[in-house]
Amino acid sequence: MSVEPLAGYTIGITPARRRQEFAAALERRGARVIDAPAIRIVPLADDSELRAATLRCLDTPPDIVIATTGIGFRGWVEAADAWGIGDELIKTVGQATVLARGPKARGAIRASGLRETWSPESESSSEVLEYLIGGDLDGKRIAVQLHGEPLPDVVRTLRLAGAEVIEVPVYRWVPPEDTAPLHRLIQAVSAAALDAVAFTSAPAAASFLRAADELGCGDAVRTALRGSVVPACVGPVTAGPFRGEGIAVLQPDRARLGALIREIVEQVPLRRGVTLPAAGHTLDVRGHAVAVDGELMPLTSASMALLREFIARPGHVVSRASLLRVTPGEGGEHAAEVAVGRLRTALGDPRIIQTVMKRGYRLAYEPERAASRDGGWRY
Repeated sequence: MSVEPLAGYTIGITPARRRQEFAAALERRGARVIDAPAIRIVPLADDSELRAATLRCLDTPPDIVIATTGIGFRGWVEAADAWGIGDELIKTVGQATVLARGPKARGAIRASGLRETWSPESESSSEVLEYLIGGDLDGKRIAVQLHGEPLPDVVRTLRLAGAEVIEVPVYRWVPPEDTAPLHRLIQAVSAAALDAVAFTSAPAAASFLRAADELGCGDAVRTALRGSVVPACVGPVTAGPFRGEGIAVLQPDRARLGALIREIVEQVPLRRGVTLPAAGHTLDVRGHAVAVDGELMPLTSASMALLREFIARPGHVVSRASLLRVTPGEGGEHAAEVAVGRLRTALGDPRIIQTVMKRGYRLAYEPERAASRDGGWRY
């Protein structure tokens, strides 16, 4: 039988945009998704900061305009249209030297009837900066179209080179109006109660960590992200807040949502799953479920905790006392026996968990089968 690659895994997602698309893609692959936006977007038409920056550009036209993203540049033009100054903005930008950070920004520029002067091969702000500081910037006015994420190093370097910089904050991020879903996700991460949490923007990553600190569980969250919970980021900019704290992240080669989804599908089972043979069966232990011979068996949290005790050292005897530490409730050794019985029932074959008289229980691990598969088992 075929089991979806993410079946049995729980993944948290935090984007403000494309949440439904992201969640649906993961759910189609079997994941249980916790949707908790870490930020929200300020509506362009209501954004006083964007309007003020636009009017500055119109009052004293810039010499250079840097378009960093396609959606951001289009949003800037659309907002100006809504304010009745769209044509004036296009005319002003058209008189400047226009730089596009990448192909999407270049496409947005051309869609507005303009042409870029130059665009880097790498889609990198650093390469744009290198191009600019190779010339004389003293006294130049430079408008930098932002897209939610500030570019402090770029802006600071341009100002040190003598330029006057106008930051154009298209699609500013602010905390979500309803913080309850985000707080629940943070608490789940701090308890390592899910397998991965995904981010598609640096502001969302920074907001997530800041909210964790405000809840008083920042240390626990960082410990989980360095351990059993996989942080997945769409690209290096998004990963910045985590890497700044020494947290390694999962990220695709290309900073695209589709590439991030493929990376999660491939890597989360490798990092969070355990596959091993027991009692003539193949067990694929996942986040909150186990696939036995290709058939998914959802487990209660108590049964999953017991199973993880057995797979921690497959084939070794686990004492009843050890099992009692992860068995809720009271009842002594009888409680452990009941819990093991429930686990056996859930697995479908009682032989998978063997009783070792007067000592405890063990997983009926078969290392000889694992060795015969040329290293094909994951552990």
